[in-house]
Amino acid sequence: MTLRDQLEKIRQERKQDIKDVVDLKKLDSLRVELLGKKGPITQALRGMRDLPADERPTFGQFANTVRDELQSAIETRRDELKKAMLNKQLASEKIDVTLPGKPVAQGQPHVIQQIVDQIEDLFIGMGYQVLSGPEVEEDKYNFEMMNLPKDHPARDMQDTFYITKEILMRTQTSPMQARTLEKHDFSKGPLKMISPGVVYRRDTDDPTHSHQFHQVEGIVIDKHITMADLKGTLELIAHELFGNRFNIRLRPSYFPFTEPSVEADITCFNCGGKGCAVCKYTGWIEVLGAGMVHPNVLEMAGVDSEVYGGFAFGLGPDRFAMLKYGVDDIRNFYLNDVRFLTQFSKKG
Repeated sequence: MTLRDQLEKIRQERKQDIKDVVDLKKLDSLRVELLGKKGPITQALRGMRDLPADERPTFGQFANTVRDELQSAIETRRDELKKAMLNKQLASEKIDVTLPGKPVAQGQPHVIQQIVDQIEDLFIGMGYQVLSGPEVEEDKYNFEMMNLPKDHPARDMQDTFYITKEILMRTQTSPMQARTLEKHDFSKGPLKMISPGVVYRRDTDDPTHSHQFHQVEGIVIDKHITMADLKGTLELIAHELFGNRFNIRLRPSYFPFTEPSVEADITCFNCGGKGCAVCKYTGWIEVLGAGMVHPNVLEMAGVDSEVYGGFAFGLGPDRFAMLKYGVDDIRNFYLNDVRFLTQFSKKG
């Protein structure tokens, strides 16, 4: 049998061997066996030296053709085996896309943030600005421009965390009132603003007190503002947050930055005004402080108190949430207990 006949036999037989291989590892072994340095193709090419010179080019071309056909057959079979393996893997790992997905829990605003958002929406609808200020504040704006000089005894009620003698963690959001009063151009209209935010005091944490809590303070300054305007605004707040069945009353009080000053009470949630242990049998629950802005506050901000006047108020969203939902411990709002917080799934 000539070398050419040997190569032809290898081409026919081994092509079938390649088609019959069902494993990539065996296919690779067959490739080495056929096309490696010791394979029949390489041996046949080495035997060309024994052929007559005029037959060598034709035989070399034929040998290369056989080698290329076998190489192509091996590559084709390798692709087929890989595809079959992938299809088998996909079949074993397939996902039934018709099955319902796992539900993803959706978050919601914190209950205190819900109260703040509701207050902001109410006042924006009445044309107020919503302004935020720094939590690290100057003594000048936190106390002095609120008519609380350094030796004023009322400062004891708002003892706070001091960074330096003149820099502190704000005890109220009132500093934004002073800052805004300094800059406001009354020739362009009245000043109407609220300032929500976190405030700090050196209180011992207990069910009704926290060293950190929220406040929303508001101020209106214009000509001819009266106590009637203040009461109407406070009634609107009470009705918006608690419902129309609740009434509001004003009691004389004292705040350094307002004169006259009042405490605002609303009808007791528990008894509806009949009197119970919750309201100490008065029928009323205290919710916020307010009053007419003290002339000293206006003058220190460069506003003529003989021409302009107005009212200011401050309320605590934490306390509002406690009263509205019957929460008996303010610390529950800050524990991040999802079981507690998800009870308040509806805004307001």
